[in-house]
Amino acid sequence: MHYVSTRGHAAAQNFSEILLGGLAPDGGLYLPEEYPQVTSAELDQWRSLSYADLAFEVLKKFATDVPEADLRALTYKTYTADVYRNARAGEDAGRITPLSVLEEEKDGSKLLLQALSNGPTLAFKDMAMQLLGNLFEYTLAKNDAKLNIFGATSGDTGSAAEYAMRGKKGIRVFMLSPHKKMSAFQTAQMFSLQDPNIFNIAVEGVFDDCQDMVKAVSNDHAFKASQKIGTVNSINWARVVAQVVYYFRGYLSATTSNDQKVSFTVPSGNFGNICAGHIARMMGLPIDKLVAATNENDVLDEFFRTGIYRVRKSAETYHTSSPSMDISKASNFERFIHDLLDGDSVRVRALFHKVETEGGFSLAGGPGSDGDEFAKIARFGFQSGKSTHEDRLATIRDIQQRYNVTIDTHTADGVKVAREYMAPGVPMIVLETALPAKFNETIREALGRDAQRPAGFENIEALPQRFEVMAADVAQVKTYIATHTGL
Repeated sequence: MHYVSTRGHAAAQNFSEILLGGLAPDGGLYLPEEYPQVTSAELDQWRSLSYADLAFEVLKKFATDVPEADLRALTYKTYTADVYRNARAGEDAGRITPLSVLEEEKDGSKLLLQALSNGPTLAFKDMAMQLLGNLFEYTLAKNDAKLNIFGATSGDTGSAAEYAMRGKKGIRVFMLSPHKKMSAFQTAQMFSLQDPNIFNIAVEGVFDDCQDMVKAVSNDHAFKASQKIGTVNSINWARVVAQVVYYFRGYLSATTSNDQKVSFTVPSGNFGNICAGHIARMMGLPIDKLVAATNENDVLDEFFRTGIYRVRKSAETYHTSSPSMDISKASNFERFIHDLLDGDSVRVRALFHKVETEGGFSLAGGPGSDGDEFAKIARFGFQSGKSTHEDRLATIRDIQQRYNVTIDTHTADGVKVAREYMAPGVPMIVLETALPAKFNETIREALGRDAQRPAGFENIEALPQRFEVMAADVAQVKTYIATHTGL
C-alpha cells in the first residue's frame, strides 16, 4: 500500500514513511493510491472479533509495511478494557464502543448511540490517539529517533494527544489551543498535565488561527526537518485510519447480515471523524447516509446543501457551547474533494489555493463556479444539518426526560440532526463525541444540575495549570518550539 498527496506530489510513500510527517511536501494530504476493499466474507468473519482484533484486520490493509505480528501487538496493547474504562454501568467494556438504542419507531426507524468516550480523556479522540501514541513510540524506537509533535486543538484533540504521548520515550508535544475558548474541564484536562514532555500554548485567537500555524510550520520544510516536527491532528493519515475501525464496529453491531445498511450522523467541525466514515464506505462498508451535523459554524452544512465551500474569518467564527466544532476551515475536507473530483490533483491544488487566496470555491455549477460536482455528492451518501445552542439545550433535556440518558453538547447536535434523516429499516447511528462532564456549564443550563463525573475527575479544575499565552504569530511559536525541543 502506497500513499500519494491530494495535490499530486509524485513520490509515493508507505504507511511508516507518512506516519510521522503530517502534510505532504506540496501541502496536500495523504491518501492511498486506491482504497482497499472489504469482502462480504470478511465482514462475516469480523462480526465476532474483539475490538483489538477488528482494529488489526482493518489496519493491516493500510499499514502493509508493518510486520503483522507487530501490528497485532500494537492493537492488543491499545484496545484494552483498562485503557477504555466503561463510564456507563452494565455495558460490555470488552467491546470498547458499545451501541445503545435510544429510539425505535413504529415505521421501523431506529436511532442508536455509539459510545466512543470511554478512553482516558472521555472523548472520541482517544479511540485513535491511544493507537497513534503506540505507533509513534514503536516507529521511533525502530529508528532510534525523536519526534516533536506540533498540533492544534479546539478542545479534545489536545488532551487526547497529550494523554497518549505523556511519558513516551523520544516524544515531546507542543499543543496550540484558542485562549479561553474551551470548556473549563477541557482546559483543566490539558493544562494540569505536569509531564516535562508536554507544552501547552494558549493562542490569542480562534482554533482556525491555531490550525493555520500548524500548517504553516508543516509547510516550512527546513524547520520541520531540523526540529523533527510531526503532527497528531486529523491531517495525520494514521489517526483517520484508526477512526475507520469504529465505523466497522458500529455497522457490525447494528446488523445481522451484510445485505443490511446503516447510516451514521457525525458531529462535524474539522471533517476528520466523518472522513473516516467516508473511507469506510469507499472500502465497501454498507453505509447508506453519512450525515454531517454542524453547530452555528456551519461551513460544512453550507457546502453539502449548496456546493459552495466558504471558510469564515476568525471574526466570523462563533464561540459556542459545542466548542470542539467551532471550526470554519475543515482541514480534512480536502481528502473528500479529491475523491469527489475523481483524483484530479491539479484541480484540488487549484481549489485549495483559491481557499487561501479568496476564501473558498464553488462546485455548484453555473456561471462563475469552479465545477459542477455538487450533483455527484449524493453518490457518496453525504447529507447535513445544523444545530444551535437552543437546539442543544432542547435535545439534552428531551433525551434525559425520555430515556434517562445524559448526552454532551456535541452529541446533542448529532442527535438533533440525525432525527431529520431517519428512514424506515435503516438504523441511524449517532457517534458520541464526549462525556457530558466535559461541558458541565451547558449541562447545568439544560438540566439544572451537574453532569456526573467519572472517578478521578472530581476536582480537575482545581489542579495547578501550566501553559504559555502567545499571540497568533508563527515566528513566535517557532522560536518557542526551537528553544524547548532539546535538540
